[in-house]
Amino acid sequence: MTVRIKRVYEEPSFSDGKRILVDRLWPRGLTKEKAKIDLWLKDIAPSQELREWFGHDPEKWQEFQQRYTHELDANEDVVAQLRQELSAGAVTLVYGAKDEQHNDAVVLQEYLSA
Repeated sequence: MTVRIKRVYEEPSFSDGKRILVDRLWPRGLTKEKAKIDLWLKDIAPSQELREWFGHDPEKWQEFQQRYTHELDANEDVVAQLRQELSAGAVTLVYGAKDEQHNDAVVLQEYLSA
């Protein structure tokens, strides 16, 4: 199973398969038509408290990864739902963050691949 990730602002493509938004907030400036999101899993995103604490600060990256992984471990139902989607065919997890190396989708990709 290959878990792909992509910024929601990148052009959607056929190879994306099912596009699943994994952010708690809708991406700024995008309409639903332009984003081409098939499923929005708000509940798999980091908690508001964790997201605000992290603030996309690379200095906090390692701690963010650990805290978010703990949240995912405690959120079995939505993780199971996402795993079900992955078993059904090609899926791309889409996210809105500017930083392509330090965001929740990167952690989620690694978590699902383990």
